[in-house]
Amino acid sequence: MLANMFPRAPLCLLAFFALVAHAQPRPRARELGIRLEATPGPANAITDVAGVEVGHRTILSGDSVRTGVTAVWPRGKQSSDPVFGGYFSQNGNGDMTGTHWLEESGFLDGPVLITNTHSVGVVRDAYLAWLVGNKRVPGTNVFAGGFYTYPIVAETYDGFLNDINGFHVKPEDVTMALESASSGAVAEGSVGGGTGMVCYGFKGGIGTSSRKLPAGQGGYTVGALVQCNCGRQRQLRIGGVPVGEELVNPPVASAGHPYREDTGSIIIVIATDAPLLPHQTKRMARRATMGLARTGSTSGNGSGDIFIAFSTANPRAASMKDPAHVEMAKNEALDPVFEAAVQATEEAIINAMLAADTMTGRDRHRVAALSHDRLREVLKKYNRLR
Repeated sequence: MLANMFPRAPLCLLAFFALVAHAQPRPRARELGIRLEATPGPANAITDVAGVEVGHRTILSGDSVRTGVTAVWPRGKQSSDPVFGGYFSQNGNGDMTGTHWLEESGFLDGPVLITNTHSVGVVRDAYLAWLVGNKRVPGTNVFAGGFYTYPIVAETYDGFLNDINGFHVKPEDVTMALESASSGAVAEGSVGGGTGMVCYGFKGGIGTSSRKLPAGQGGYTVGALVQCNCGRQRQLRIGGVPVGEELVNPPVASAGHPYREDTGSIIIVIATDAPLLPHQTKRMARRATMGLARTGSTSGNGSGDIFIAFSTANPRAASMKDPAHVEMAKNEALDPVFEAAVQATEEAIINAMLAADTMTGRDRHRVAALSHDRLREVLKKYNRLR
């Protein structure tokens, strides 16, 4: 598994990573005792929504390559059945391809792929090549002898730690992310597309969380996955506590190489098994903004904050005979789903930061991980530990 995640690292380095990962697992927010709302699913991950699979390709090489690709399959990598979906741009200084057809058709047709800003093109083309090479077709826009489709590829900027203009993401990396996707626990922190990301001035990356609603509220599951690369240190709030202000002297970036804050972005993916139609998934995507705001962000001008949401209900809706018969949750029943989306987004961002380790990258730039011990001290001061 480590060889798949770090294909360009020497064997001695792989052995070191394996030893550290086994000896020093980094606890997630709940394991650290942080007080958070509501009940998560079994894995506390977006994969708690049945069918969702996540795969990473992490690329670490030399002293300047810190990047990768993350793939989120709504119905798993074996399925070509589209899901109802929608997106929302809180601040558009970023990119998410394929959204015009998503908005027009209401279908998310294929995976959501996340990478760095300058690798969007190669990731998009590599997914198309993967479809052709595996004799797979999408669930829409298929005709006799061919198809066309518009892959969803999103990005955040990792150029502080990564040699972003070296174009180190290759088609085979995209293939690995697609084909390694699985259900269950999701690797977090400096993995996949989140490898070189910085969040609130600390090391960021991939994070995930979920909520399981009680039977009286439909029993639905809502999950979130983030690629967190946004915000300023002073803004950071965890559990309502001004953590960024309390940590007045953290070793955020190496001397002489200040990190230009709030020029990063965040991509948020929200999944649910609640029976939502496309316009309702768009409403759910908007709620990611509130989960993000709970952690302190104000979506600065330089940040691309783009969110996508989908529902795994209504299978085969894209292939039904005309007219199609689908289920829709009543608008009056959506409040618990919206609340769960906000809560899962907030916790996913925290988990991304807690899972990430201190990293040194391009030009010896260094970004420190958020100290678990110092965080606990601050939260204890405000009585926000369980």
